[in-house]
Amino acid sequence: MLGDDEDVFDSVTWESPNAPTYDPNEALTSQGPGFRQTTFDANEDPLQPKWEGHLITSVRDPVKELAETKDAYVSYLVSAKTNLPIFSTPNPSSRRRFQDFVFLREHLVRDFPACVVPALPEKHRLEYITGDRFSPEFMERRRLDLHRFLQRLARHPTLQRSTLVRAFFESTEWHVHMHQHVAHPPTNEHTQGLIDNISDTLLNAFARVRKPDERFLTMRENVDKFEEGLVLSERLFSRVRGRTSDGNPESGEDLTADYHDLAVAVQGLGFLESGITDPLNHFSNTLLEFSALLRHTTQTTTDPLLVHLHSLLTYSHANRAVLKLRDQKQLDFEELSDYLSGVTSERDRLAAVISGHAGSTGLGLGAYLKDRVDAIRGADDDRSRVEKMRKLDLKIKELQDAVTTAHETSDAFSDETLREQTIFQYSKKSEMKEMLGNLADGEIEFYKAAMEEWDRIIPVIQRIRVDV
Repeated sequence: MLGDDEDVFDSVTWESPNAPTYDPNEALTSQGPGFRQTTFDANEDPLQPKWEGHLITSVRDPVKELAETKDAYVSYLVSAKTNLPIFSTPNPSSRRRFQDFVFLREHLVRDFPACVVPALPEKHRLEYITGDRFSPEFMERRRLDLHRFLQRLARHPTLQRSTLVRAFFESTEWHVHMHQHVAHPPTNEHTQGLIDNISDTLLNAFARVRKPDERFLTMRENVDKFEEGLVLSERLFSRVRGRTSDGNPESGEDLTADYHDLAVAVQGLGFLESGITDPLNHFSNTLLEFSALLRHTTQTTTDPLLVHLHSLLTYSHANRAVLKLRDQKQLDFEELSDYLSGVTSERDRLAAVISGHAGSTGLGLGAYLKDRVDAIRGADDDRSRVEKMRKLDLKIKELQDAVTTAHETSDAFSDETLREQTIFQYSKKSEMKEMLGNLADGEIEFYKAAMEEWDRIIPVIQRIRVDV
């Protein structure tokens, strides 16, 4: 990376110009809300996230365990530096396998449904089938993905203080803790009630919020644009990678293979031109070195960039899922309100019939036709209507409580979603800065090395004397 005094990305904004500046990577330098505990001030925006300290994580040292058995697996050393009071030590560490990461994520998603919990790297089935999951390349790629996963958790002011995250880093009896967490989760387990039953019955995949909040419409538009940019960048860099070093010389688009073939041709020309054999051999070696530089840059710069772009895309999908869940909460409230309105109308209709004022209720032709149908079926006696009204009154009371709960849940979830968007913007800004910085560093390293190679060959070429 460039020197800290030459931070060329400070003027760049990532769709969050009003958000306070925060860089989690500066957590140890007494800067930003990630370093010291944020105290609540009545004048502050209550929708702003509150940090209580920093958590800097790392995943390293992949080791193959039980190597000569069918139960072989890879463990990783996870460690952290923190000043969070929930941790019992400032430098916790432990060894965890991939399945432990899976357990951690699944239960964080369940325990914190309003939080943007990052996705884990996908299980590459081909490597599992062929046994390549123990290759150094695969283990290093997965280590980097898991490292990025923990970094995203560590940047989240709620998830970083989770007791499950603390146990993940500190517990020496992790499997015992896993079973205890399954048996006694921190959230209150509730049985499926009226609101759940009604939601399952009324809602479907095509339902839409009737009164959308403009704030969340704007958020979804920003997410769409961000993901569209990531997909386009991934497609373009994949094309660049294929044309530079696709590993298939027969494709005709492998630039590294073309430089290699040119080097061989120049070397062959040197055998024919005895007077300049040595300079041509030097030139051939330079072409080979340049071909190797292209391949090295692909492996160390372009490939990690593509992996990071895809990882950011899955992270954005997790953010989109929270926005979708917020819409679902509002939809629950709207559908329950409509259901309550329908039940109340039916109760009023029955009351009007009993009082003998059915025609003056204003309930319309539908109510009149329903009365006629009930009369034909013999269900028009007042006793049955009174009993039905009693049941409807009970249902109305239950629905009123459910509507109130749904409204409170929807409002609380909306507030939490606003905080989540701010946190996501912090994390996205940090990762974009890191990703673009690594790309710039890789390109600078490549061009510096290429210039050195070509600068060395220029004097050799200039010493060639051509007799006219």
